[in-house]
Amino acid sequence: MSAVKVILLQTTLHWQDSAANLAHFSELLAGLPATDLVVLPEMFSSGFSMQSAEIAETETGPGLAWLIEQAKALNAAITGSMAVKTVTGDYVNRLYFVTPDGAVSYYDKRHLFRMAGEHQAYRAGQQRVIVRWRGLRFCLQVCYDLRFPVFSRNLNDYDVLIYVANWPAARRHAWNSLLLARAIENQAFVLAVNRVGQDGNDIHYSGDSVVIDYQGQLLASLAKGEAGVLSASLDGGALAQYRQAFPAYLDADRFSLD
Repeated sequence: MSAVKVILLQTTLHWQDSAANLAHFSELLAGLPATDLVVLPEMFSSGFSMQSAEIAETETGPGLAWLIEQAKALNAAITGSMAVKTVTGDYVNRLYFVTPDGAVSYYDKRHLFRMAGEHQAYRAGQQRVIVRWRGLRFCLQVCYDLRFPVFSRNLNDYDVLIYVANWPAARRHAWNSLLLARAIENQAFVLAVNRVGQDGNDIHYSGDSVVIDYQGQLLASLAKGEAGVLSASLDGGALAQYRQAFPAYLDADRFSLD
């Protein structure tokens, strides 16, 4: 199994300005080296805003069209979440995963951050989503999902956890600690990208984006508070060998999600 190259973009975001954010990310993507997957922050086109009616795009809006265009140009998958208005009129925090052939998968954030009123501005998703890409299986998660290990429990059905976030600097210790726990307990790679800077609600973000391996070892990280590009290589063969030699998942407690 060949290694899968990943790139995470840790950056500031323009508050509730999709056109400015898409232009900003277009510049960043244009200078990237060849890769298999690019990961953008949560609500990369707007920042973490509860003004869902003002910022949400339709399911066929320009943000998704941009993701499809970028995936094709990069010959790589690209993933990031946006506020989306569904055909039923509901608003969701939707994490898209788009491949170069135009195939679109998505996961609607299940755990909505009630302390910011997200549960009042958006509808919670119900289904866990796993996407296969270039030999690895990716489980899609968004920000606050990180605090709920039952939902992200590896049922021997994924190899990589993706977390896209707008996680405030005030709780960076929890972010750093829980990411390590998710990698170790699930014997999976973790890709976690968080924004930096200050948003329209004067909330500060420290970034702390990381790539962690299946033993909880840091493969790559970015300095606190600095915008930057984080790259790493995920060795699926080494992961398979580790799981075979240390199959802790065989002793996992059985449970089911409601």
